[in-house]
Amino acid sequence: MRVLSYNIRKAVGLDGRRNPERVMGVIADSGADIVILQEADKRLGARPAAIPKHLIDLESDYDAVDLGATGVSLGWHGNAILVKPGIAVRSVRRLPLPGLEPRGAVQVEVEAAGIGAVTLVGAHLGLIRRWRRLQMHAIREHIAPETRARTIIAGDFNEWAPEGGFEPLGPGFALVTPGRSYHAAYPVAPLDRFAHGAGLTVKGAGVIRQGAARHASDHLPVWAEFAPAPEDRRG
Repeated sequence: MRVLSYNIRKAVGLDGRRNPERVMGVIADSGADIVILQEADKRLGARPAAIPKHLIDLESDYDAVDLGATGVSLGWHGNAILVKPGIAVRSVRRLPLPGLEPRGAVQVEVEAAGIGAVTLVGAHLGLIRRWRRLQMHAIREHIAPETRARTIIAGDFNEWAPEGGFEPLGPGFALVTPGRSYHAAYPVAPLDRFAHGAGLTVKGAGVIRQGAARHASDHLPVWAEFAPAPEDRRG
């Protein structure tokens, strides 16, 4: 199962233009089974979707998981999830997170052939490390102990350090850093990452640097391919 994580900056590219069609082109070309987005909604008012749902239907075969709380948002606190046909969504949750600025995460339980049941958490963590640590701890506490081994956390972790700062996730989660994803014009920081439980293994990971991805957002999309760990063959 290939998972894409992408901070789309409300579909505003490096040229200053809001172009959701361009972002959808990047997503559609990624080959991902599941797409986890950050900054998928505008900030003002009722936080309308930066990518209208009808455009997702027109430009791709993804389905948007129903996460919005306003009726016009694609996600919650800007976090949204798209899934390919054949991936069953079993449950959804909105996870409140602590912080000086409003933050939240989303949790979706899915089931797919070849990998079985997986818990997905999409998050966009804060700018200050102290709050990021509290937010990671809160995410871990939200995940039921019996599902942690088959959980994938994906998003913009906002952590510039190569490895430090992720201790609150605990030893049960392995960190995956696909590469430098920010700033898209000159990537210097690996802000966008994954973490996964021991019931899953990573077959590959990377950063999409070609085509429209170079200027569709200030972040480059990152991907990772997951499979059941050898000792966990519930898929």
